[in-house]
Amino acid sequence: MSPKTVADQIVAQLIDAGVERIYGIVGDSLNPIVDAVRRSGGSAAGGIDWVHVRHEEAAAFAASAEAQLTGKIAVCAGSCGPGNLHLINGLYDANRSGAPVLAIASHIPSVQIGSSFFQETHPDRLFLECSVYAELVSTPEQSPRVIHSALQHAVAKPGVAVVTLPGDIADEAIGRDAPTFVRTGTPSLVPAAADVEALAAAMNEAERVAIFAGAGVRDARAELLELAEVLGAPIGHSLRGKEFVQYDNPFDIGMTGLLGYGAAHDGIHDAELLVLIGTDFPYDQFLPDEVRTAQIDTAAENLGRRTSLDLAVHGDAKSTIAALLKLVHRKNDRKFLERTRERHDTLMTKVVGAYTKPVKQRTPIHPEYAASILDDLAAEDAIFTADTGMCNVWTARYLNPNGHRRFISSALHGSMANALPHAIGAQVAFPQRQVVSMSGDGGLSMLMGELVTVAMYRLPVKIVVFDNSTLGMVKLEMLVDGLPDFGVDVPATDYAAVASALGIHSTRIEDPSDLESGIRAALAHDGPALVDIVTDPNALSLPPNITGGQVKGFALAMSRTVMNG
Repeated sequence: MSPKTVADQIVAQLIDAGVERIYGIVGDSLNPIVDAVRRSGGSAAGGIDWVHVRHEEAAAFAASAEAQLTGKIAVCAGSCGPGNLHLINGLYDANRSGAPVLAIASHIPSVQIGSSFFQETHPDRLFLECSVYAELVSTPEQSPRVIHSALQHAVAKPGVAVVTLPGDIADEAIGRDAPTFVRTGTPSLVPAAADVEALAAAMNEAERVAIFAGAGVRDARAELLELAEVLGAPIGHSLRGKEFVQYDNPFDIGMTGLLGYGAAHDGIHDAELLVLIGTDFPYDQFLPDEVRTAQIDTAAENLGRRTSLDLAVHGDAKSTIAALLKLVHRKNDRKFLERTRERHDTLMTKVVGAYTKPVKQRTPIHPEYAASILDDLAAEDAIFTADTGMCNVWTARYLNPNGHRRFISSALHGSMANALPHAIGAQVAFPQRQVVSMSGDGGLSMLMGELVTVAMYRLPVKIVVFDNSTLGMVKLEMLVDGLPDFGVDVPATDYAAVASALGIHSTRIEDPSDLESGIRAALAHDGPALVDIVTDPNALSLPPNITGGQVKGFALAMSRTVMNG
C-alpha cells in the first residue's frame, strides 16, 4: 500500500532501512506515527512492531542495546514535551556508545510552537548534545529528506539521530517521494605510512612493550594477538574491550581503572612503550606519566586527549596492525611478558579468586561468589547486561567471555538502571538467546516499572538482582574520600515478591548453599525469571592501585562512622 500521510511515509522509510520495531509510549502528538505502525501490520507482515515500555528512558536504553548488538538502526519514540524529554538519558548512553539509534521526538502542533503552549519544549535544541544529527520537520515536503539524513547519520557516525516531528505535520498528506536508504560495507581507514614506520621503529627499539586495547579492536582480534606474540607484549583491556580481548588470550593481564583487576596496572606502568589501541579510556590517573606512549584510533580527535603521546597513528586497528606486522621484529626475550603474566595469575588466584572459593557458606552472600556461579551456569552464547556500579565490577571480574557471549553496559555514560531496559532490547532482538540482566537493587528500583514490560510480553529475560540494600559504589566513593557513608542505604525490599506479583518466576536467596540450584532453575525457566540474591553490603571493590590518600580517607571515614554509632 502506498503511503498517504507523512507518518505512513516515515514508517515506510524505517522499513526500507531494516527497522523492525519502535520502543516507546503512545501519546497524542505521537498518535499518527503509532497508527501508521498499526497499519503496517507488524514485523510478521513485513511492517513494524510497537514495543510498549513503561518509561521512555527505558525505550532509549532498549534501542541502544538492540543497535549495539545487531549493528543495525534501532528506533525509539516519545510524545511531545515530557514524553520525549524522558528519552534523553538513554539517548546519551546510546550516543556515547556509538549505537545507531533514531529517536522520534513528537512535538506540539506546529502553529503553536513558540507560544508557550501546553507541554511545549524545543526537542531540536534539547537533544543537540546527545546526538550526531538533530532536526525539526516543518513541512511534509521536507520530511522524507530529514528522515533519510537522520538514518544515514545514525549509521555513518554511528550514533543517535533525533527527528522532531509536530503531530499535525505527521498527519498531513505526503509532499514528495522519499530517498532510498543507502547501505555500504564498512570501509578501512588505512594509516599514513610514515606514522606506521615511526611506531614500528619505536616497537623495535623498546625492550618492554605493553598493549592496552579497547572495543576498537573488535574486528582485529587475530591481528592483535599476532602483534602481541611478535612483541612479547602483555595486553590489558578496558571494560568495553573485555569481550573481544580477554578470552583464549595467552597475553591477557586483565583490566585497569576503577573496575580493574589482575596485573594490567603494573604491566602498563613497567613498560618502556605503551600502545593504546582502539580505546578512549577516560581515567588518566591510571595511565603512566613516565612511559613512552603511542595511540592508534580511527577518531583523530581522540588522539592524545587522555594522556600525552609520543607517537600517534590515525587508522583502524586492523589496517594499522597489519601494516605494523610487516615491519616489527620478533623479540626473543620474553621475560617482561612472563613476569607480568605470572603476577596476573597470582592476583587472579589469591585476590580475585579469594572471594569465590572460601566464602561458599558465609552469609550475607558474597556477591563475587554469586557472580562466579552465574558465570558457570549461563549459556555459552548468553547476552549479559550490567547495571552501573558494583554490578559492573562483578561482571568485569567474574564473568568470562568466550567469543560468543556479549556484554552490554552503560560503560561510557555510567547511568544507573540501564541493565533491565538494555536486557529488554537484547531479548526482543534475540528472542532465542539467553539474556541475563545483572541488576543492582538501586538500579532495578529506579526503573522497576519495566518488570511490567517483561511480564506483558513474556520476555524470557533472567534478572539476577544483587540486593545489598545500599548504593555500593557510591558508598565506596564516600569512604575513600574520608566521608562516612550517608544517604546510600535503602530499606530491604523483597524484589522476588514484587516480581511474583507480576506473574514472573521468582526466587529470593539468602543462603549461599541455595545459589546454584536457584540460579540454575531461573536460567532453565521457560519465560521471565528473577533471582533476588541478598548480598553483603560491605563487599566493596578496590581498584588495582590504591593511593595513600585513599587509605587515609577510608580509615578516617570508618573512624567517623564508628564515632557516630
